[in-house]
Amino acid sequence: MRVNFTVNGRQQEADDVWEGESLLYVLRERLGLPGSKNACEQGECGSCTVRLDGVPVCSCLVAAGQVEGRDVVTVEGLADFAKQREEHGHGGACGTGSGGCGAKGGVTLDAAKRWQARPGDSQTGEGVELSAIQQAFIDAGAVQCGFCTPGLLVQADALLEENSSPSDQDIREALSGNLCRCTGYEKILDAVRLAAARQSEAV
Repeated sequence: MRVNFTVNGRQQEADDVWEGESLLYVLRERLGLPGSKNACEQGECGSCTVRLDGVPVCSCLVAAGQVEGRDVVTVEGLADFAKQREEHGHGGACGTGSGGCGAKGGVTLDAAKRWQARPGDSQTGEGVELSAIQQAFIDAGAVQCGFCTPGLLVQADALLEENSSPSDQDIREALSGNLCRCTGYEKILDAVRLAAARQSEAV
């Protein structure tokens, strides 16, 4: 079958998709977006987390046919997604901005569909200014082997969109579905705290 959907603000078309193919496979093997990692393929590790219509999901558990006409943001498009969110005033804490908290991930379907990448942007995210959470991961030393990092970034970005001042318990709960094999998680928690603090200062 043919699947048409939006990925990182661009219309994409995947041909000859087998009905059992996952969104993860289509992103990595058909569209050349390897940021979402293929680890457990059972929705247990969170390494393949993307945002589907604004909501974080494990792309290994989403059938490719389910994304027909829908909007996907991968780690490659995260910086531009965050920038568009800032420019258009949606996201952030519940009750602020035009996006509100109408969706589980903190951005409504309408708000997700309004996001569009600019023509000059790279599909891979290269050459784009990093989002707050991406920069915080670097500054806090939260990246080691990097395999889990894309999923953690996508999930943490969704958390900070929904809750601009999360408690440690909020952070732990939000990231509980993302496994890291290298660390004791403390640097990852530091990175989310740092991004939240910077986000609060910028308001």
